[in-house]
Amino acid sequence: MGYRGKVEAHEKARLMRAESRTLQDIATTLGVSKSSVSLWVRDIPFEPRSRRMSLNRRPHPQHLAKVAEIAECDLAGVERIGVMSDQAFLAAGVALYAGEGAKRDGHVLFANTDVAMVTFFCAWLRRFFSINEQRLRVRVYLHEGLDLDAAEAFWARATGVPRDQFRAPYRAKADPSIRLAKHEHGCVYVGYSCSHTHREIMGLIARCYPQAPFRGSSIGGAAAC
Repeated sequence: MGYRGKVEAHEKARLMRAESRTLQDIATTLGVSKSSVSLWVRDIPFEPRSRRMSLNRRPHPQHLAKVAEIAECDLAGVERIGVMSDQAFLAAGVALYAGEGAKRDGHVLFANTDVAMVTFFCAWLRRFFSINEQRLRVRVYLHEGLDLDAAEAFWARATGVPRDQFRAPYRAKADPSIRLAKHEHGCVYVGYSCSHTHREIMGLIARCYPQAPFRGSSIGGAAAC
């Protein structure tokens, strides 16, 4: 499937999800993977058909217009940025870690529920830093009642970290006010214990945000792991 074909599949998937089609149904119809569909439609509210008043009830035109506009803006963003340079990739990862990463000295830690953000972080960490793969650790936070085995398998694929390097999961009691299907794979923590790598990252953040330097961010003087 070429670039244009992927864009068209992306837009169709979003429209089908707005009609309360399941991820598997969309994937089968479009001939793409379920994980791709999950990524494309992650921001579209889903209500199982069994809860709807009528199977023939059509989505509101304004909702469909919103979905179409989001897909159009996504495409415009891809075309505007084009191929990301190494320097842009580095800067984007620094900004992501500044917002979502742990600041405690000595330990690189990133947590998120969004598979795209987690995948981006892992690719960034491996691209710009000398990583010992065997020291990477992953921990899944998942509501009780959701499939832990499926969640860990999902995050193992997303992070590229084997499951024997996963720490014991945390099972949270489900809040009745929260729809369990919102984060079916839970939240994942990706950790790497290395003082030097953490200080390298914080040094880059200090370069981007000089008004709030990190006292332990001197890359040249960082101690070995």
